[in-house]
Amino acid sequence: MAEPDTSNWKKTPDGIAIPPPSADDVLYEVRDNVAWITLNRPVVLNALNKNVQRLLMAALDRLEGDDEARVAVLIGAGRAFSAGGDMWAGLYPDDQPAPGGPEVQGRIWGLSKPVIAAVRGHAVGQGCELAGACDLTIASETARFGEIQIRHGFPPPFLITPYLVSMKRAKELLLLGEVVTPDEALRLGMVNRVVADDQLEATAEAVAKKLASLPQSTVRLNKALTNRAYELAGIRDGLAWNQDPEMRAISGQKDAVAEERHRIRQEKGWNEFKQERDRGYSG
Repeated sequence: MAEPDTSNWKKTPDGIAIPPPSADDVLYEVRDNVAWITLNRPVVLNALNKNVQRLLMAALDRLEGDDEARVAVLIGAGRAFSAGGDMWAGLYPDDQPAPGGPEVQGRIWGLSKPVIAAVRGHAVGQGCELAGACDLTIASETARFGEIQIRHGFPPPFLITPYLVSMKRAKELLLLGEVVTPDEALRLGMVNRVVADDQLEATAEAVAKKLASLPQSTVRLNKALTNRAYELAGIRDGLAWNQDPEMRAISGQKDAVAEERHRIRQEKGWNEFKQERDRGYSG
């Protein structure tokens, strides 16, 4: 594959070229009753900006109304699922309305059709939450999961992790911001299965085709019933934590450590920011 022309791309202070928004940042294709939704910003590890969120929401809406598609596989192009929120989105100002991460992930939750996350490489920050919001998650042996926003001074926008793992492990993931291997994610309940990297697409396709072959009214009912059990236990209130005035007040407090890290990012670029952010971490 030819290298992209980066001559007109804007750059971080340390010279890293960041691709501009594109209509191809999310791809949608249906094969054998399976919709393949691809996050397509591989140069920046499929970081999520407003354009991606708009296109991803549109793809999910299309899936819901697509009679040919019975199930979807959500995957990232290149070597990562998603590195989370795009911290360089400001290089390309975007004042147009766009759904936030919780809206997009909530759309996956509310879809009548199942969505399978196929994860290789990093699924961190909002990428971790996006994978967690899917009905099933299949991880390759290269996958890495983590709620790393705390290293930036950010809370998790979509509070799905406490519903996937135990309370103690949820606090460990959210308070420490560490990255876990796919085998550990499997043990914790964050993923359904782990496969060799070269088997990721084939495994996701096999699971998707099995779902597509089943009575569809019952597949959709069983997804709705499972969701309903968690909704009766209060998951919607937990996921929508940012609508709670008390939680909003806490999240709005300034933090000197976070502010210093973002000063470094803005003035010195990604590499020095990442070095400062990840001091004391191996992943």
